[in-house]
Amino acid sequence: MSKFVDRPRYTCALGGALATLRAIPRTIPIIHASAGCGHNLQNAINPGAGYLGGGYCGGLSLPSSNVAERDIVFGGEARLREQIGSTLEIMDGDLFLVLTGCMVEMIGDDLDAVVSEFKDSEYPVIAVHTPSFRGNSYTGYELVFDALIRKYIKREPEKTPGMVNVLGIVPAQDVFWKGNLKEIKRLLKKLGLQVNTFFGEGETLEDIRNSAKASLNIVVSDVYGIEAAKKFETVHGIPYINTVFPIGADATAEFLHEVSKALNIDVSLTDAVIEEERRVYYDYLERLADSYNDIGLQRYVMVVGDSNYAPAVTRFLADELGWLPELAVITDCLDEAQKQSLARRFENYESGLSPSVRFDTDTSSVKKYISEIWPWNRNERYYNALNPTVIVGSVYERDLAAEFGFPLLTVSYPVTNRVVLNRAYAGINGALSMVEDLLSILVAGR
Repeated sequence: MSKFVDRPRYTCALGGALATLRAIPRTIPIIHASAGCGHNLQNAINPGAGYLGGGYCGGLSLPSSNVAERDIVFGGEARLREQIGSTLEIMDGDLFLVLTGCMVEMIGDDLDAVVSEFKDSEYPVIAVHTPSFRGNSYTGYELVFDALIRKYIKREPEKTPGMVNVLGIVPAQDVFWKGNLKEIKRLLKKLGLQVNTFFGEGETLEDIRNSAKASLNIVVSDVYGIEAAKKFETVHGIPYINTVFPIGADATAEFLHEVSKALNIDVSLTDAVIEEERRVYYDYLERLADSYNDIGLQRYVMVVGDSNYAPAVTRFLADELGWLPELAVITDCLDEAQKQSLARRFENYESGLSPSVRFDTDTSSVKKYISEIWPWNRNERYYNALNPTVIVGSVYERDLAAEFGFPLLTVSYPVTNRVVLNRAYAGINGALSMVEDLLSILVAGR
């Protein structure tokens, strides 16, 4: 029997595709779906991703066929044909992707046939099948990449040494995606690499078009972007590695060493870069040492998040901030192989700590896991309470935090209680931001 999902932390595949295209400049999505699909998804993505906004020709300005009852009965291909034609005429873009909703896929509209009629258009028009029954937001990200890799990215048999692509950070689903990509790009450039992040600051369609020149794809995830990397390898012959999502000095050093090994970069250069980053990092952290000890800023912590954030944040808090992680809940829909891979990320901490790890898509289950790992007070004379504790999660943990009186830092989608611009949690600068944010909520009432 399939599991009921209480308050999912993602949208459907169509929503994931829309959010991904929102991050690519001069790219116009055209929705072929029932009326309301685009509006409802915008209402989920915009506030949930730290008030992302619609951007140019996104949000509530999305071109959509808005098929109605007549189209469902007689077929919506004529309506789609009309919508593509009018969008090409009116909208100023360089790439157009037609995305589908559930209803038009169920009635059998031939999306590929209609889109093929526009093969001689001035700008490329690409079909992507994105009904919700194909998966969630992360699937939409992979489907967009699959279409771009097969139909848009140029074939480049000659690879450019030192050029890399970064995959695995999903726009909007990672609320801090743009800042994270900026930090990862900064670190990799210090190794002398030419870096394409697809969705980062200053990236263009030309970067995507020429991405097959890369000599390596770097997937900073155990789950997301793996399928895209495999498709890149099959179609364009680019090998890939997948690494830890780096937060903090230790994870950043591990990340840079893995990349350097894959590209045969001089170890002395890598070590020099890591040493320079560590000096900056610990120079800032040193300022906190007295206050951390004098006013007791160590905490128990519970982390609730996706497959990137939960392992990375938990290890960082245990090994570098000196906090005590009791519970980590990974909220994605995963298969057994993915769960096993992620479970290994919680082993062999430098601190010697060993958090309890759970995989569960249901928001209501988190409270149950707290009671499993920490016994309730049975009016014992002496009771070691799970306090003081901080929860690192999403806004869905707000009620839980209020019930127990725990401070909450929202990091993973949905994040509706913060406005996010260029904030990052990846790398060295991101780790410093996380320490600032966590300790700030502890001293906010002083």
